[in-house]
Amino acid sequence: MIVSDQSGLDALCARLRPAPFLCVDTEFVRERTYYPVLCLVQVCGPDGVAAAIDPIAAPDLDWTPFFDLMSDPGILKVFHSSRQDLEIFYHKMGRVPAPLFDTQIAAMVCGMGDSVGYESIVRTVTGQQIDKGPQFTDWAHRPLTDRQVSYALADVEHLVKVYEYLSADITRRGRASWTQEEDAVLCNPRTYDPTPEALWKRIRIRTDKPAVLAILRELAVWREDEARRRDIPRGHVLKDETLGEIALNAPKTIKDLERVRGLSPDRARGRMGEQIMDCIARARTMPPAQWPSPPERSTFPAHLGPVLEMLKMLLRIRCSEHGVVPRLVATQEDMEALIIDQDTRLLHGWRHEVFGADALRLRRGEIGFSLSGNTVRQIEIPQAERLQDS
Repeated sequence: MIVSDQSGLDALCARLRPAPFLCVDTEFVRERTYYPVLCLVQVCGPDGVAAAIDPIAAPDLDWTPFFDLMSDPGILKVFHSSRQDLEIFYHKMGRVPAPLFDTQIAAMVCGMGDSVGYESIVRTVTGQQIDKGPQFTDWAHRPLTDRQVSYALADVEHLVKVYEYLSADITRRGRASWTQEEDAVLCNPRTYDPTPEALWKRIRIRTDKPAVLAILRELAVWREDEARRRDIPRGHVLKDETLGEIALNAPKTIKDLERVRGLSPDRARGRMGEQIMDCIARARTMPPAQWPSPPERSTFPAHLGPVLEMLKMLLRIRCSEHGVVPRLVATQEDMEALIIDQDTRLLHGWRHEVFGADALRLRRGEIGFSLSGNTVRQIEIPQAERLQDS
């Protein structure tokens, strides 16, 4: 079912209103734009009857009834790998759909694999094979083919079964709080709306000098404004490498700017060149107290490497026992922070329960490892045998 007019959308939303959960997916393109171009929204309720809303065929749709469903606290919104979908809705609605259930997170919580794909999950749960052929087609082109429509609708039809299976498994394991904690991060608007002044931190540059970073920050803010205003990707304004080169060389004249690699002389002599020189001038006249501080790059002490390896072993053991994907529980950065006594998410919530508490016990010498045949297991160290820190 394709919805391409207001009466159809209103009727669809009225039918879905009583549903306790909705499975949602989107198709979009963003190769040539700053904001994703929404091409299709697929939705399916517990009845298994899917529909696809076509915003390209009906550009004047009033989305209010559907956005109300997406914001209804009594309706759970189910997505798979939801981050990009939620970003689209956040910019369209001005808020993030909630409450949320992400089946990719749920699959990792249930131990289905570190990088398990949606097709694999569907095959495990339903025994059916997804037709992946239309996955990378141009969803902005009209008319859509029957195969594209079938593929789009099947995604959310399968998602109903996947959600029901994973939700029951999570309840059986007593891990609802685990997924809720992870889904809360995805529901945070700050996940999708970074502060422009902080975007410079994502750009690699070969210096930590605050005066240079001040120029880079001004350039990054300018580029972000330009990309949004023109609705083009950041790299179509200027690439990261070019911003870094400009900041490092800090050209004093347009002639100097023309020599920067990655910036054509025509652009340097035009409006863009003037804007870039304005950024440099603002940074140069800025009081040093307002210069950005270099990002913290803590170097993990080499002599603590064996401790890190022991924590990695413990992580594998604990995750195997709990049937959960290690990558979801802890990263190497998490473990390094714990070792050097920094605050880390391993000290809070479900991660502390699964791994963090035992990681601290391992550091204190209260537990260790034993090898029996080909099996490594965690063991208690008797009090009398524990090594004391000198």
